[in-house]
Amino acid sequence: MKRVTVEPRGDWQATAERYGFRFHSINGEPYWDESAYYAFTLQQIERDIEAPTAELHQLAMSLVGDIVASEALLTRLAIPEPYWDWIADSWRRRQPHLYGRMDLVYDGRGPAKLYELNYDTPTSVYEAAFFQWIWLEEQQQRGVLAGNTDQYNQLQELLILAFATFGKSLRRPFYFAAARNSAEDQGTIEYLRDCAIQAGVHGETIAIEDIGLSRQGTFTDLQDKVIGSLFKLYPLEYLFADRYGPYLPRAGMQLIEPPWKAVLSNKGILPLLWERHPGHPHLLPAFFDDDRTAALAPGWVRKPLFSREGANVDITLPDGEQISSPGRYTKSPAIRQAFHPLPRFAGGYPLIGSWVVGDTPAGMGIREDATLITRDTSRFVPHVIE
Repeated sequence: MKRVTVEPRGDWQATAERYGFRFHSINGEPYWDESAYYAFTLQQIERDIEAPTAELHQLAMSLVGDIVASEALLTRLAIPEPYWDWIADSWRRRQPHLYGRMDLVYDGRGPAKLYELNYDTPTSVYEAAFFQWIWLEEQQQRGVLAGNTDQYNQLQELLILAFATFGKSLRRPFYFAAARNSAEDQGTIEYLRDCAIQAGVHGETIAIEDIGLSRQGTFTDLQDKVIGSLFKLYPLEYLFADRYGPYLPRAGMQLIEPPWKAVLSNKGILPLLWERHPGHPHLLPAFFDDDRTAALAPGWVRKPLFSREGANVDITLPDGEQISSPGRYTKSPAIRQAFHPLPRFAGGYPLIGSWVVGDTPAGMGIREDATLITRDTSRFVPHVIE
């Protein structure tokens, strides 16, 4: 694994705009960063990224049934009691799921370690699935990359296949929803909608703020039509806390991601995985924050159960130095995880986002930050297989 400096395409911004990549910059700084790329060998990808991704995914999936059947574990994960039966029923019926992203720390040598699962509302899928592939093809055409350079990237093909597989079972009408004012989220649902259309599954988009509630307790669009199925790039825990939340279990609306994903998108899955598989080579020791019997070596990371994009993360380094990030999750229960630093390269600290579509490892994207905490402003850097 190495970081290779390369000249950005002179027209990369125009290319991004042409392909609908409107969030390529954040606050005037590039979010998409092609001034470098990360290079891997095929063995590193297959042995050190793809295989651990498959194994970790199966370990996590094997916990879902136990969690949804346990009031004690659902309480441990701080999931509100009114939604327990709804979540459990969605698992019993194996309601289909689309995708997820696990964040891995990997330096090209030792085994990849799981930082966390992003299994409800994972972002950066457009960048990983589509735009970094466009970058690869154009850099090959321009002679910057060798013609036999490859990329670990089956994301788009597998997303289309997934929609084709479960699309016919979706209740109609089918909508894709995200927050109105988030350019990244709106871009993400437009991309996923395009994948669905390529699979023959047609759906419309709607702002999450425009979804209404009928007198009968069903969710409706702006024409007062009852929504049959909803892909929502909006966290389940936010829906639980919404004033419309109590209507979810009986509204008859099918969700993608399904309610059972609430147990996998929760940071509490990390201590439960460690408890079930202590010493596993791809797991880091993790404990619930209020577990006074937990023994962690010097250096640990505190994460709220529901935090996203690196918000409210507190790191205590082995030498006692502390690093923290701000955020909205100040009142959330938390877990503590053993400190295992991201590798340091010239551009900063890269974090590997390894994707799963359905239950199949599908590709990866790399986010790079100047600090040890990966945030929503961290740069996306492409990768290749040499």
